[in-house]
Amino acid sequence: MTQQSTHPIKVGVQIHPQHTTYKDFADAVRRVEDLGVDSIWNWDHFFPLSGDPQGNHFESWTLLTAMATLTTRAQIGCLVTGNTYRNPALLSNMAKTVDHISDGRLILGIGAGWFERDYKEYGYDFGTAGSRLAALEESLVTIKHRWEIDRPKPIHGSVPILIGGGGEKKTLRITAKYADMWNGLGDPETIKQKMQVLDEWCAKEDRNPSDIERTVITKAGDSDETRDAFISTGVSQLIIGPGAPQDLPAFFPALEQLIRWRDSRNKA
Repeated sequence: MTQQSTHPIKVGVQIHPQHTTYKDFADAVRRVEDLGVDSIWNWDHFFPLSGDPQGNHFESWTLLTAMATLTTRAQIGCLVTGNTYRNPALLSNMAKTVDHISDGRLILGIGAGWFERDYKEYGYDFGTAGSRLAALEESLVTIKHRWEIDRPKPIHGSVPILIGGGGEKKTLRITAKYADMWNGLGDPETIKQKMQVLDEWCAKEDRNPSDIERTVITKAGDSDETRDAFISTGVSQLIIGPGAPQDLPAFFPALEQLIRWRDSRNKA
């Protein structure tokens, strides 16, 4: 049974790079780091997921390079990179470069991909869920190999890999085999179930379950009790997504409350 994590509790923010200007996005990144979050994330799409489908949108890895220079303390990452949008050897080099720019603060968030419009309009093969998951596993082998042989190596020898998704037969097996972190979505009972399955895959892959940091998405309206319930499943990082940068001012009270919750639990 999964027990409460031994990792300190952390909080993160995902800022959506849609319906915004670069200046507003950059200002938001600086502001949330000043508030004290542990990690700052964007996402990897080419078009907005909500609102005007032809609205402003920026590319995630170019933004990650900027985020590395806009921040000094928080970890940064993409929640999550669409694996088949980029050649895996190239992605390994991109990640290594941003890792050096950020002085070792990058997390390589990656997943199989799902947003069909991205694939069709940019000329990528959408395939099937199965083919995309197979490609994800193949890419992770390549990425890890390139980090071993290319120079310079990532600052800490490798970049932490986060895999997002809750598929119990394939995604969680791939997570157990290759990842340092996992991100899930759902209520505490759902997350508890996913964690148990992940632990079972860890046993089959000869991984120590405690070596994989567990993260989940929390909503602004979640109560302290709900967040405590997440922690009781073994989660150690809660990531909240306010939306686009212009949504942040109304969101700051919820973020500040989440940070207070983190601090109180870490002192307990």
